[in-house]
Parts: sequence; structure tokens; C-alpha cells
Amino acid sequence: MQPLKPTGFNKSRFGYHLTNEEKYSMNLSDFYIDSSNDQFSFSREHGSHFAKDIAGDFNPLHDEQAKKFCIPGDLLFSLSLAKLGVSKNMQFTFNGMVTEGVDLHFSEADSALVKVLDTAGKEYMTIERSGDAVQNSDFASLLAQSYVAFSGHTFPHVLVPLMAEKNVMINPARPLVIYQNMSIDLQRLDFKSVSLEITNTQLQVDGKRGKAVLQFCFKEGDEIVGHGEKVMVLSGLREFDQQVIDNLVAEYDVWKQAYIC
Repeated sequence: MQPLKPTGFNKSRFGYHLTNEEKYSMNLSDFYIDSSNDQFSFSREHGSHFAKDIAGDFNPLHDEQAKKFCIPGDLLFSLSLAKLGVSKNMQFTFNGMVTEGVDLHFSEADSALVKVLDTAGKEYMTIERSGDAVQNSDFASLLAQSYVAFSGHTFPHVLVPLMAEKNVMINPARPLVIYQNMSIDLQRLDFKSVSLEITNTQLQVDGKRGKAVLQFCFKEGDEIVGHGEKVMVLSGLREFDQQVIDNLVAEYDVWKQAYIC
């Protein structure tokens, strides 16, 4: 993974620090349906509550009543770690939007390349993995929950400053931000606590589309124990308007407070 050229982002640490001794609020069994034939599926309620309660992500794509609804990519990521274990090097590529009630399964779970497929063979996600691996439910949960809490706050904290810098913004009437891929490269698989810290961000603009890249590191105390990267696609870009963005962020906060209250 090549580091990005800095883009003026003020590096700051997100306050997501978890230890193996803590009780996990993320009980994955509450967020999917596991069938007896190695298939699994999700309801709208599963996806919406995971996004809001675990990730703190209020993307309208994850609202139960959304016309265009999809299951959060971070829920697929978390379930993959729980089911397949954690390898030192893993890349997750999202190829399709998972909706409610779709029966899914992992293809060739022992392979270096694993696919998430439905019963018709449609591909929704691929997982490439290499290096040492561990099958440890506590470690998988620690890694997943710390990353999900970090990842779920991409908007507005990361994306709004990037859009302002490039003088572009998403369509406020249809704020579409799609998860493209994410990767992790861990130096070891035995840390007992972990925090995530942004190391670089970048927004690449091509006409009305953009690609936002968020790079980060995993830390146990002051020691860096791994690196990661998250890539998102932004559609319907237009000229940046501070007032419109302020209104969008305010509306986002209203959605969040209404749910919390």
C-alpha cells in the first residue's frame, strides 16, 4: 500500500479505543440471520440498526424506509472476520449492494480469494487475504468494532473538508456515497487493545464523480501495529456551496438526534 501525498488534512486521532477485556456492545448475532446450510441474510432492521447503533452512520441508504436501501459494507466486513478469521493482509472489494432478504454464502472459505455470492451466483464482495491468520472470536470482534466505529464517522468529519478543498460537493437531494473497497495490513495478530488514527486523506475528482481515499493506522498504545485504507466513490458532484453543505450537515445531525432521542 503506497502512502498518499498529504492534502493539507490536519491529522487527528479518532477516539475509538477498545480492549479485549471490555464487554462488546456489538453482538453480531443480533444483526443477521444464520441458516443451517451455511447461508446468511439480513433484514432492513438488521442493516439500519447496525449502521446507527454500532457504526454511528446515518447514511440515508441504511434507513429502514429508504427506497434505495443497502446493508452497510462494514456489517459484511465484521461478519467476514467472525466467520473466516483475521489474516495479516486482507482486502475487501464491494461489487454490489446487498439488500434485505438475499441469501448469501462465502465461496471456498479456505481459499486466498473468497467471494460473497447469492444463490444465483451474483457476486457482492470479494476478500483477498494473505499472510499469517488467526481464528479468534475476541480478536475478530475487537478489530471489527474498532474499525466500524472509526469508519462510520466518515461523513461529515472527513468528507466535508475534502470536498471544500476540491470545491465540489455531493448532490444534497441525493447524497450518494458508495463504499468501494477497504484493506488492512497488520504487523501482528496478538494485540489486546487498539485505536485507529487517520494518517492521510485524498479526494480525486473526475467530472461528476470522485474517489475519496482515507488512510489510517492501527495502534496499541503508542505502537503502530498495522495500516489500512478505505476508498469511497462519490457521485453527482457539483460546485461546492458552503450554505448548502451546512444545511446538509444540519439535516444529518437532526436525523441522528431524532434517532438517539
